[in-house]
Amino acid sequence: MKVTQEKLEQSRIGLQIEVTGAQTTKYYEQAIRKLTTSANIPGFRKGKIPRQVILQRMGQAQIKAMALEALLEPAINEAIEQETVPAIGNYQISSNFDELLQTYVPGETLTFNAVVDVPPVVELSNYTGLSVKAEEIVYDPAQVDDFIDRQRREKATIIPVVGRAAQLEDIAVVDYVGKMADGTEIEGAQAEDFDIELSEGKFISDLVHGIVGMSVGETRNVNVVFPEDYPREELAAQPASFKVVLKDLKEQELPVLDDDYAKEASDFDTLEEYRASIVTRFQEQAKKSTDQNIITAIETALIDVAQADLPETLIERETMNILNQMANQFSQYGMDVNKLFTRETIPKMKENCRTDAVQNLKQQLAIAEIAQKEGIVVSDEDIATKMSEIIPQLAGENVDEDRLRSFITEDLQKEKTLAWLKENAQVELVPEGSLKPAVDEDEEEVDAGEAEAIDIVAEAVAE
Repeated sequence: MKVTQEKLEQSRIGLQIEVTGAQTTKYYEQAIRKLTTSANIPGFRKGKIPRQVILQRMGQAQIKAMALEALLEPAINEAIEQETVPAIGNYQISSNFDELLQTYVPGETLTFNAVVDVPPVVELSNYTGLSVKAEEIVYDPAQVDDFIDRQRREKATIIPVVGRAAQLEDIAVVDYVGKMADGTEIEGAQAEDFDIELSEGKFISDLVHGIVGMSVGETRNVNVVFPEDYPREELAAQPASFKVVLKDLKEQELPVLDDDYAKEASDFDTLEEYRASIVTRFQEQAKKSTDQNIITAIETALIDVAQADLPETLIERETMNILNQMANQFSQYGMDVNKLFTRETIPKMKENCRTDAVQNLKQQLAIAEIAQKEGIVVSDEDIATKMSEIIPQLAGENVDEDRLRSFITEDLQKEKTLAWLKENAQVELVPEGSLKPAVDEDEEEVDAGEAEAIDIVAEAVAE
């Protein structure tokens, strides 16, 4: 087989493939034999139809079309193997089928063109001594007191309040009815014998402070303004009024903070040891978060380090990987993935994910190329250790150990390469919150990738 290669844009190789006359005859004859055994022609038993009858009834054009369809795929695969082309993804036939059909003559050579995607050539700019900024997470001693206080509250004893009015940190047992400013009752804003913890962030702030000072048995109308970020959009930032009856009042009696408490709450014998362990934990968390911020900054910088003509096959694969990750995340949230990922929404979602896919690929290619240039390899011992940690977690599942080994190797090599880049980077640590909006400690923290995924789906659905 004669094959001529041509380098094309987007990491593609054009193949001009010349099929021998013997092959064109072979597939033509195979098509006739197939029709002989499968065709239904009145007056003839299946499998006993003479060749000449097949030619007359089916026509040479139909037979040639069957032969040509059968010939193209194995010819391309043979050409790829013969020329050792590192093809990725599916091939594309660039020749017009009807024109090929016109030139196809059994016994004569047939030339056609195809295109295959190949791995891109990666060109790296200077990656040694990358200059990045990363937020430094500083340990705050107040975190220790907050942590201990939360633990004590979990172990608190609830006791009745006698002889005083409600105050912050109490638990109020109330009946309430909420109404809008025009007097309309708010749907779902009615309750009886409802426990409200009189603490910031536990309920509507205006209502909490409105109950403070009430005595058991007292009825009070409390004016409130719903927070701007209230989950029910129709109520957000709206004024309202709650009629509240304080039926009972309780408070939390916290355990004494001493050595006995430390023994109960931890594996330590003294309060000093217990507190020291918490300090160490928060210090380690702060350092780990800072290190992760540095790694993230380096990964972002790598987008501009690698230049590559990315083939569409890789972009499509990475886009689908992102969508699959989204689907898994939404499924974990209890959302109906089948309603979110539809024929109507997926094209828009893929379009929105394309930029992220390209950036991910550039990062991956840069890391792989740097590892190769710097001779960063993962030892068999490291791979075996990691596999021994993961395989027990997959007990009962059908595990392809070769694929698992490949995944672990790639992951460990990425980890080692990023560590090497970190050691050689010029890192400027900046205060926490200076590079991105600070996250409220009371809010549920959502991973940036998950938030972006939600925005993408919402945008796709809306359109």
